[in-house]
Parts: sequence; structure tokens; C-alpha cells
Amino acid sequence: MFDQLPQLPCQPGVGYKAQHYADILKNADPVGWLEVHAENYMGDGGRPLAQLQFLSERFPISVHGVGLSIGGEGALDQDHLNRLKTLCDWLQPTSFSEHLAWSSHDSHFLNDLLPLPYTSGTLTRVVDHIDQLQSLLGQQILLENPSSYLAFAESTYEEPQFLEEVASRSGCGLLLDVNNVFVSATNLNMDPYAYIDAFSLSRVGEIHLGGHDEDTDDNGAPLLIDSHGREVADPVWTLLDYTLDKSGSLPILVEWDNDVPDWPTLQAETVRAQKALDRVYA
Repeated sequence: MFDQLPQLPCQPGVGYKAQHYADILKNADPVGWLEVHAENYMGDGGRPLAQLQFLSERFPISVHGVGLSIGGEGALDQDHLNRLKTLCDWLQPTSFSEHLAWSSHDSHFLNDLLPLPYTSGTLTRVVDHIDQLQSLLGQQILLENPSSYLAFAESTYEEPQFLEEVASRSGCGLLLDVNNVFVSATNLNMDPYAYIDAFSLSRVGEIHLGGHDEDTDDNGAPLLIDSHGREVADPVWTLLDYTLDKSGSLPILVEWDNDVPDWPTLQAETVRAQKALDRVYA
């Protein structure tokens, strides 16, 4: 059982992109840590790993997995696990996280993070997979709440309750993506503030923020897409303030994975995250 939350600094972090390497070394302020996607660094050698090693000597690193398919019905891919362990043994990241989602079936990999029905069977499967992963890595992982575009009729748990049960049974921590909460609440006609009220904030080791795109569904109702391709929306910042008022200070990551901007634009988002943290300290 792992029960020690990863100790990232309670500062803004940023999803690292290679085009920002020189800018980060020149002026990272107020960024205090970096996140990388595991699957981008599972190769052998080369400039990406050399740059990552150099950065890891200056910043705490959080590794974020996007391809383990924690919620998949089949066994976790052993080759993927082996490559992940090699990366983490070499890098020694401060934190590792994955998504409450599935993305593979048999030998097929789907380029998306797909939702799960929240049932006792799903709960057992997810806990078993997390137990396997934590034993392999030798550390507690963080599990992230998904963006949802539909809900399963067979679900017997609300999402915050399901995540609490997973964390309680496996000893994992939680990663709270506030943008995902806002996206899911809009798409499923829920109250995002009630979601935060129900969430087990004491188990949260990291907060994520990202941008979303606005659309409408076939009935003309609002539909939000978790795109990670623009600035964080104002209502998400407001929801972050509400969350921090309840949780206290936590590490906050700004994600911008598509249509990646120049460093000053991304840096401005981290400055806004620092202001949110300053409110907690004030």
C-alpha cells in the first residue's frame, strides 16, 4: 500500500514542449516544475532524453501517462509497462500520473481517452491495474478524472465517489483536472461546484488546467471539447479559485498540447496560476 502523496512544489508547472527549451532555461519564472508525457520519452537516447535529463537537474519532473489504458478490460500491456519502468528508473520523477480511462482493446490502440461505466466490476479492474502499476514503479501514482461527453446508464457510482473508492482501495492519490470537471459538468448538465464539494480533495496531489473548445451537439445544447489547444477559460479559473479555497495550496499544471503558443503566451497562463495560489497564501 502506497500512501505518501508525491511532493511537487506548490507552484505552477507547465507541460514541457521542446520548442520552449531555451526559453525555460532563460526565464522560467514562475514555473517551479515540469510535466512530460511518458510515451514521448520511451526511446533510447537522442536529444529529447538529453534535454530532459538536463531539465531534471533543475526542475522536479512529473511524468504523465496517456497510453496505459488503466480502465481497459484486458491486462495492462507488459511491453508498455517495461518501457515505462525503464524511463522512471532512469528519470526518477517526483510524480507519476495516469487517466481514469481506456484506450486499447485486444491488440488495437485507440488515439483517445474513453470513458468507463462506474460499476463494482470496473472498480475491481481499475484497482487491480493500479496495484500492478504501483508495485512495478515502487511509488504512489495519481489518477486523473476524465473529460466526459456521455454517461453510462449502468453506472452505480457518481464519479467523485468512484474515484474515492479507487484511491481508498489501491492507495493511489488523485489528480484533479479542474477543466475536465467544467467540461464534464457542462456536457452532462451537472453542477461543477457540487462536483468539487464531493471530491476527496485531501487525496489530491496535483491540479491540472487546460483550454477547451466550444461547440453544440445535435440538439443545439452546449458541447465542450477538452482540446488543450488554447488558454484556460475564465469560468475554469473561477472554479479553480473555489477549489483552492477548499483544498489549500496545491501544485497547478497548465497544459497546452495542441496549437502550442510561444513561451510568453504560455508563461502568462502560469503567472495567472501563481496569482490563484497567492490568494490562498494571502
